Amino acid sequence: METGMKLYILNGPNLNMLGIREPALYGNTTYAALIEMIEAHCKQKEIEAICLQSNHEGQLVDWIQEAYFEGADGIVINPGAYTHTSIALLDALKSTNLPAVEVHISNVAEREAFRQISYLRVACVKTIVGHGIGGYLEAIDYLADLRKDSFVCE
Repeated sequence: METGMKLYILNGPNLNMLGIREPALYGNTTYAALIEMIEAHCKQKEIEAICLQSNHEGQLVDWIQEAYFEGADGIVINPGAYTHTSIALLDALKSTNLPAVEVHISNVAEREAFRQISYLRVACVKTIVGHGIGGYLEAIDYLADLRKDSFVCE
């Protein structure tokens, strides 16, 4: 099934440290292995995946805007700690009006109270938490199904 989709997969601060940072919470998979898994999944579904990671909020804002201007069909975003602090990322997502799925590897609902606040959630069509790195694949599949459903004639 050819989808012809283009998705931006955006990762925020410290996600480059996967496999090193708190493996009990985030697992032993490295960031490089995560990207390989995402790219293989997307290749199988004929989805173009642009995978990017930054520790800098402004860079993430730029990439959200780039997704819009480059004709992306959606965004998968793990904003890391910016989830709980960034109105700038919220505004960027809202300004593009692209369907976005927020992903968190750990179950933030079972962690510190401040981690249960997400500024971005209101600009996302779905949030996936606590499904490990598989949450990224769920998010990609959700956006692919969302796009497919938008083309259904009734």
